[in-house]
Amino acid sequence: MSIKKKASAHWVGDLKTGLGSISTETGALKNAPYGFKARFEGGPGTNPEELIGAAHAGCFSMAFSMILGEAGLKADTIDTHAEVTLDQVDGGFAITAVHLTLNAKIPGASQQQFEELSKKAKEGCPVSKVLNAKITLDATLVN
Repeated sequence: MSIKKKASAHWVGDLKTGLGSISTETGALKNAPYGFKARFEGGPGTNPEELIGAAHAGCFSMAFSMILGEAGLKADTIDTHAEVTLDQVDGGFAITAVHLTLNAKIPGASQQQFEELSKKAKEGCPVSKVLNAKITLDATLVN
């Protein structure tokens, strides 16, 4: 089975003064503005790293939920945050790391189960697999 999802970007102008917009086929993002200032200077708008972080946090949360179910567990809550690091490398830029922070409330889960299952989700989520970056995880089981 193969699933295909689509997104698009439109750009006008040069790198520093140009502006663009990003859209998804579902309309979740529709002409969301992005540009140099948003990406490198903290200006308004989104940027590719922020979108990758959102995708990674969402993918990880779903993978973790699935893995919990396979272990006979069900989370009350799963909250995942992703911090994506963009570094200047070899005259260009690269996403070098993603740090996931997980807080989950899972009735009946032991600390050992939680650690093993969250690690499995980190390694197995499709977004983790596509990124060529160091991916780390801090996981907190909330009781």
